Order: sequence, then structure tokens, then C-alpha cells
Amino acid sequence: MADLQYTIKDFKSENEVRWCAGCGDYAIMNAVQRTMAGMGISHEKFAIISGIGCSSRFPYYMSTYGFHTIHGRAAAVASGVKCANPELSVWVITGDGDAMAIGGNHFIHLIRRNIDLNLILFNNRIYGLTKGQYSPTSDRGFKTKTSPFGTIEDPFVPGQLVIGAMGTFFGRSIDGNVKMTQQVLGGAAQHKGTSVVEVLQNCVIYNNGIHSAITDPNFRSERQLLLEHGKPMIFGENEDKGLILEKGKMKVVKIGENGVSVDDILVHDAIEEDPFLHMALINMQLPDFPVAFGVIRSVAAPVYDIELEGQINQVQQNRKISSMDELLNSGNTWEVEGNDASDKNGCNSSEI
Repeated sequence: MADLQYTIKDFKSENEVRWCAGCGDYAIMNAVQRTMAGMGISHEKFAIISGIGCSSRFPYYMSTYGFHTIHGRAAAVASGVKCANPELSVWVITGDGDAMAIGGNHFIHLIRRNIDLNLILFNNRIYGLTKGQYSPTSDRGFKTKTSPFGTIEDPFVPGQLVIGAMGTFFGRSIDGNVKMTQQVLGGAAQHKGTSVVEVLQNCVIYNNGIHSAITDPNFRSERQLLLEHGKPMIFGENEDKGLILEKGKMKVVKIGENGVSVDDILVHDAIEEDPFLHMALINMQLPDFPVAFGVIRSVAAPVYDIELEGQINQVQQNRKISSMDELLNSGNTWEVEGNDASDKNGCNSSEI
């Protein structure tokens, strides 16, 4: 199928896009369309499943198969879709509220099972569709309509949940950086198993500028660490800063000072099964550390839908019963004759 030639226009529907002007969802959709166009997969093999939220309008704007489900249930429905038809390339579109709150249980068990589908989590740290309530990823003390005096809860960090649920793939990107998002989504598409890509997304109406400290172009090189597998973790305007491990903890150092050379800088290993460094990268926050972006974790593990299909095939090859009629007539069976309350052998019909 590598000879298939698609463009992003092939994945745009005729429906009017009803997101607010300036919403980060537009850029994310553009990156998804570009990714799908370059995957070499037949157009009818794509299915997009969404829950509830602004991001969950996604299926209407894509020229693919799609299903707009109910709040928090996108991961569960998508699991069924993939297991029923493993040939489909299934993509879950969800938000921080949809996935982390009402959908939290489905989210972690999708990851635990390692079903071969791709989940994109739009993280704007707010409930946008329902007009500005705090979400499970809102920072402690954040003031909203449902927390007028500031939240008294600590937020979920999506990557921590992925690692805690034995996740095999986690990546992070920014809505406005289409190239980066496309690269991370490309890695997710190639991964066998559940891929989770968190995209830091801006809600221009209810949480405008929530990620501005990270995305500000004047400080971007100092506050963003762009990870590449097999390359040293270097950042900074002059690419003169990097990460090392000291006493088991991440530390930012400057290359050329205190005897630190490029050879001392940690090299990113996305395929390392031990999640220790992956978790450390996920946990890095401003102002002490840059925020890590790119494919943070991508490891091989048994894939649920592949194992399920193999199990079914094995059972079918070795089964003794090949039809429903044979099943219903197998084992201990009785034949009831007549309309009397008991049959001629004295067996009461209520006991049969």
C-alpha cells in the first residue's frame, strides 16, 4: 500500500469546522491529516473515535469513518472497534477532562491492555465545552467558575498515568508546532500497542495562554527539550545546556563549565524498558527544568488485539464444536414431550 498518494485534502470533510477562531484544535487536526496522508494506508482503513468535549467534534471534520461517543467512553468504544476489526487504524480523540475524569478508568485499562490504537489527548487544563470549569489537569490554586477561590486538588500528569498503567508509548507535543506534532504522531502510528500523545493545547476563550510560558518564542529554546532517540538531551539558545543524572536525579548543566562535556550529557533512549528516565523526563517542569517534548517512551510488548486474534484462531483450529446447533445439542440434554405438568418419567417440567 506504500504507493498510495494522499494529501491532507483527502482527509478534510465538507462540514463546517465549529471551533473558536484561534483554537489550538485547528493545528492539531492539520497535523493529524498530514500524518494520515503519509501513512500509506488505504483511506477506508481509518476510524476516529471521540468522547465529549470541544476536541471530540473531530470526527465530523475528518473524511474518515468516525464515531462521536459519550463522555469518557471513547477509549472503551475504540477498544471494541479495534478488536472487532484489527485491520483498522483506530485513533481516539479526547481531552483532559474526557480522558482523565469520567473516562479515567477506561483510559488506564486501555493502556494496561496495550490495544493497538492511537490516543491523542488535547490538554488545555480546562473544561472548554461546558464553559470553563477546572479539570483534572488544572494546577492547584487555579481559579475557575467551579473553583472561585482556587482548586484544592493536585493535578494529574497524563504521562505519569501512562507509565503507572504500564504504558508502552508516550509522546508530548504543542498545538502550534505542527511539524513536531506530526513527527510524534508518526511515531505513534508506527508503534504496535497503545500510543498516547499529549498535545498541550490552548483554549483561547476559557484558558488563554495557559501554556505561554512554554511556548513563548522568546524563551522557547531555553524552556523546551526536543527529544530524539539516540541523541544527547541538549537544549538552550546556543545548545550549550544538557541533562545529567546526579545522585539519581535529573540535573541541568552547562556544557563547558565545571568540566562538563557533551559526552557527559544523557542520551535519550526511548526504547529502554525500564521507565525510570522516561518518568523523570515526564516530570520535568519550569522553572527548574525545560519541558520534554517528542517521543519519550516507545517500547515493545505483547499487543492485546493481536493476542486475541491469535487465541481465537487457535481455538477455532482445535475446537470440537463448530456450530451453534452443535453447541446447543452438546453435553447433558433432555427432550420434553407432551403438555402435561410432568412427563411420563415423573420429571416435573419446572425442573427441566
